Parts: sequence; C-alpha cells; structure tokens
Amino acid sequence: MAETAPATPSLLHPRSWSGWLARPAIDGLDGLGAVVLFAARALWASVQRPWRYGNYITTMEFVGVGSAGIVLLTGLFTGAVFAIQTAVAFDIFNAKSLIGGSVALALILELAPTMGALMVAGRVGSAMCTELGTMRVTEQIDALETMAVDPVHYLVAPRLVACIAMMPMLAAGFCAIGLVGAYLVATRVLGVDEAAFFSRIYLWVSPADILCLFVKATTFGAVIGAIASYKGFHATGGSRGVGLATTSTVVTSSVFIFLSDYVITTLWMVWFPKGKA
Repeated sequence: MAETAPATPSLLHPRSWSGWLARPAIDGLDGLGAVVLFAARALWASVQRPWRYGNYITTMEFVGVGSAGIVLLTGLFTGAVFAIQTAVAFDIFNAKSLIGGSVALALILELAPTMGALMVAGRVGSAMCTELGTMRVTEQIDALETMAVDPVHYLVAPRLVACIAMMPMLAAGFCAIGLVGAYLVATRVLGVDEAAFFSRIYLWVSPADILCLFVKATTFGAVIGAIASYKGFHATGGSRGVGLATTSTVVTSSVFIFLSDYVITTLWMVWFPKGKA
C-alpha cells in the first residue's frame, strides 16, 4: 500500500496566518532587545578605564559641531514657515498675536527635537554605521580584539555618549534659531507687534515644556547612537552589506524616533497636563 505524503498546511489555516503575523513581531522584539543590550554594554564601558578622552571629544565635535549647520538651517526655515502657516489660520479669527506662543510650543515640544533628530540620523547615524561597518568587513575590529582592545569600549562608547550629549544642544539650537525665524517673519512681514509676540511665549511656555525638549532630544540621541553603532558593528557581506546596514540605520532610527516621540508625548501629557503644570 503506497504511503500518502503528509498534507501541506494551507495558507488559510489559522496556525499559518498566526505564524506569519507573529514572526515579524518576534524578530522585531529580538532585534530591539539586542540593540538595548548592546547600548547598555557600551554605556557601561564608557565609565570603565582606560579613559580615552580624545575619542569622546573628537566624536562630540563630529556629532555636534559637524551637524550644527544643517540643524540650524533647518530650524530657521522651519520656524519661518510655521509662522506663516499659523498666521493663515489665526488671521481667520483676527488673532495673529498668538503666533509667538504657538510657534514656541510647537518648536519646543515637537519640531525641534524630532526634526533635529531626523537631520542627525541622516547625517551622523549613516556616517557612524558606514565607518563601523567598513571596519567590520575589513577586519579592523577583529584586529582590535586580537590586540586585547575592547572594540565596544574603544569604538562604540564614544559614539553613543556623543549622540546622547550633543543631541540636546542641537535641539536647543534648533528651537532658538526657529524662534528667530518666526520672529522675523511675524514682526517684519506679517506686522505682528513685538510685545504681543514675546508675551505669548512668556505666558504659554512652562519649565515642564523645556524639560520635555531635553528629555526627547536625549532619548532620540540614544536611539540614533545605539542603532547606528549596532548595525555598523554587526555589518556583514562586504561593501553591499555596509550599504544595506547604512540604509537600515536611517530608516530604523527614523521609525524609532517617531515611536519614542509618541510614547514620551503621551506620558508627558499625563504627568504635566497643560494649564496644570
């Protein structure tokens, strides 16, 4: 009697669909856990000897000073454009005096940390991933291990710390130059009174809002540094693999920036509701 081949599960079978839907989630959580553990290892290594101050200063200069131009330019035009857009809406109610406060809150709570982080992810994250990935595929990282030098301590820790330390400064600069752009457009182009512009900022912006700016920027800096370092450090497949890792770094960092932005904003509205802070 001929043996019958085992039946192949149908794609419509519930188990097949559940497995198909669960696999990306499981892989995503596994990757997230690996990045978190890798970042924790790098942060722990950053407080261990030997102290390589030169690595940290050089990397901070690359992240902070190197990104200042594109971040400030983006902030200037973001503030100017947002002032024009809010003027269109407020002009319907004859309330152009609200432009200052509205732009300030938008920049502090959302635009400065988020857009600044996206600029840094595109410039710094991609560069870090490419550099570490190239070192990995050319076996330079293996050479460091052969010489008893911890590559996480030597290569990853300065990059992660630099992103965490410099991102709040870049976000603050983005916010400040954005307010300058909004001020110039509102007072010189739209005819808003200077006293009304600044009085709304003074009345509406609270210390909790400033703190939110720095919390978000610090978190986004950690996201960029951790993802870029992890993907570059574990890149494989030669030059093509490095290119894929770099692309993945920018995309993944952007996604997690928006995700963490949503989480922080939701928690912040619960802890510091507007009008009660």
